[in-house]
Amino acid sequence: MNDVAIIGAGPAGLTAAIYAARAGLSTAVYEGLLVGGQLTSIDQLENYPGFAQGISGFDIALEMREQAERFGATVVSDTITALEKTDEGFVLTGSSQTYEAKSVIVATGAKPRRFTHKDLSSLEGRGVSYCATCDGNFFRGRDVCIVGGGDTACADAIYLSHICTTVHLVHRRDQLRAHHWYAQKVESLPNVVIHWNSVLDDVVTADGSLAGVVIEDVNTHDKTTLDCAGLFVAIGTNPDTAWLSSLVDCDENGYIIASEGGKTNVEGLFVAGDVRSTPLRQVVTATSDGALAAEACVKYLAS
Repeated sequence: MNDVAIIGAGPAGLTAAIYAARAGLSTAVYEGLLVGGQLTSIDQLENYPGFAQGISGFDIALEMREQAERFGATVVSDTITALEKTDEGFVLTGSSQTYEAKSVIVATGAKPRRFTHKDLSSLEGRGVSYCATCDGNFFRGRDVCIVGGGDTACADAIYLSHICTTVHLVHRRDQLRAHHWYAQKVESLPNVVIHWNSVLDDVVTADGSLAGVVIEDVNTHDKTTLDCAGLFVAIGTNPDTAWLSSLVDCDENGYIIASEGGKTNVEGLFVAGDVRSTPLRQVVTATSDGALAAEACVKYLAS
């Protein structure tokens, strides 16, 4: 039985692992896929303190993992699918086996929100993507479309503008929701065309792959067809909490409710990062959450 089990190996989980292991707790981090979480999809992280010229999200994720392991944390490649509170602590059910821990930090983050107005699942991998840095290179020298207007959509537009011919950004409002720097940068790019007050209405296919999109003006209801080879959906995220929502209190959107130190309504269960109810979801706030949750674990186990 470990002192602390950390579910999720994004910036919040890895920071929690660094602090917990460094405090002398036996620490295991569980991550089903690639360590780093959403960090690995960030081509250039420019607002994380200490990197004046920015840094690849993938690179900083690898550094965080190495740092956690240097202090004694163990990274386990398994997806946790259930969590049970016991008299001794917690039982974690993974895809391959079960684990025990005296305390748990949930740092599962959030996943890209799927487009629900029209089923695009059959076109995923055939022109539709939810990760520009993962799939953008497939559309090098071609026209693409992005749906969204927040930080992720703007970061995608900046990244794709360097490798694609034309980037169409479709946003339902008359101004971007992204932070000022992102919005200003996107609006200055010569090969980014912003379609204001517009939504995705339909897609055009050819030979089973995406060939274009149909957008609709929300005010005039006029429809326009845009020829494009790729469609990137960046309309927000959903927290990865469905598997444990019956155990812990969540808000109306499924994010875990916790105190400033990450303490939940369940004794010994803490939360950090994008999966918690918080006004700001950034790498820097995720790392802060991880440190606070780990320190809360140390105090909990000491008591």
